[in-house]
Amino acid sequence: MVSRDRRITSVARSVRLVPTLRAASMFACALVLGACGGGVHGTPGGSGVRDPYFPKAGNDGYDVTHYGLRLAYDPGAEHLTGTATLTARAEKDLSAFNLDLVGMEVEQVTVGGEIARWNRAGQELTVRPRGDIDRDETFRVSVRYSGTPETVTDPDGSREGWLRTTDGVLALGEPTGSMAWFPGNHHPSDKAAYDIAVTVPKGLRAVSNGELRGERTARGRTTFVWHSGQPMASYLATLAIGRFDISRSRAGELPLYTAVDPAEAAASRPVLARIPEVLRWSERRFGPYPFSATGAIVDSAALVGYALETQTRPVFPGAPDLPLLVHEFAHQWYGDSVTPESWRDMWLNEGFATYAEWLWDEDHGGDSAQETFDAVYSGAHFDTEEAAKEIWEFPPADPPSAGQLSDPPVYWRGAMVLQKVRQVVGDDRFFAILRGWAAGHRHGNADTADFTAYVEQQAPGKDLEAVWDEWLYGEGKPERP
Repeated sequence: MVSRDRRITSVARSVRLVPTLRAASMFACALVLGACGGGVHGTPGGSGVRDPYFPKAGNDGYDVTHYGLRLAYDPGAEHLTGTATLTARAEKDLSAFNLDLVGMEVEQVTVGGEIARWNRAGQELTVRPRGDIDRDETFRVSVRYSGTPETVTDPDGSREGWLRTTDGVLALGEPTGSMAWFPGNHHPSDKAAYDIAVTVPKGLRAVSNGELRGERTARGRTTFVWHSGQPMASYLATLAIGRFDISRSRAGELPLYTAVDPAEAAASRPVLARIPEVLRWSERRFGPYPFSATGAIVDSAALVGYALETQTRPVFPGAPDLPLLVHEFAHQWYGDSVTPESWRDMWLNEGFATYAEWLWDEDHGGDSAQETFDAVYSGAHFDTEEAAKEIWEFPPADPPSAGQLSDPPVYWRGAMVLQKVRQVVGDDRFFAILRGWAAGHRHGNADTADFTAYVEQQAPGKDLEAVWDEWLYGEGKPERP
């Protein structure tokens, strides 16, 4: 992502009074736990994974390995119908488990093909299968749902979720918007493969992540089938529905698919033509591209004021410039393939992508990364004194609140941390660290402690304590050595 400056209705059930205490007790037990006695040994999975900024995001007790989404959208009625089938592995014995879903009407839930009980409370969809799910058991849960998906307003005031465009919609998910259009385990720590089939009126296109595996038209409607085989955090899933100019080509061995709003086509074409060049440069700096497809989406969405690193196919709310293209493609390594363990670790996404812009300039006749660092430190890089001061408001590894996850310190000070590491360890070791970090956590998750430990392991004998204490975790503006 680029910096952001750029009701549920609870269903009340009425029950007939049970004439005996024993019967009432049995009824309550069945309603809450799904069974009493009879060999029940599981416990409910937790609602939320206690993320420091979004404690209800994600769910405890299982790990999703695959999402199968079958969606149909009617833009005129603004109505979405969907079936989400999740394949997951239980991490403990489960009597119930939760999914995250905002809005929408749930019509049916099945587990293992059998009808399951469920209830709603806020973003939590609690599912109670007929029998316990054993630890390490692989199970499938399907949710049939429909309605008008919501636009979600973040703590920082920006918007995501289901965003209307002039001819369709754009679905964006960072940090919590993905739960507006499909149920799931919506936290970056749980990544999965995806197959997304979307049916729309003929003449519109539905563009998502990964590889286009199918496109068929019947009875005035077209279905597009998208496949993402490498693990993806749900906030990186996207869906753009509308009229697009489509370009199919290749970047080396990779299929390259771009979808551009016709109104943005002329302005976008020169920059998007450089995607293969940006990928070649990125591979030299960061290692092999981590996915099986690439491309971009350029759409005109009045509610969106930011670009987003949606996996394999970044989204731009208008024609991008070259630094923005470099930034969002660097995220394919740092943020998409190596995904933060929690939202506190956002600087591992944004600091790395910002530093990639500095490296691009350095490698293409512009300022060196050190010169950019110096200009940022002195404030000369910024247009206003206020902007120059903002980057020192908090340490990049510890944003004070959810509303500040995309604030300047996460980007600029995050990049400065990397330049300080480079100063300490030297160029050869530093660039080996960049590549090794991406390779060692490829398609996985990592947090700040993992990164600092990795750097120290790769640079024995180098004193990095001041870098961590003053630049990564320190309050205020550090003294220059």
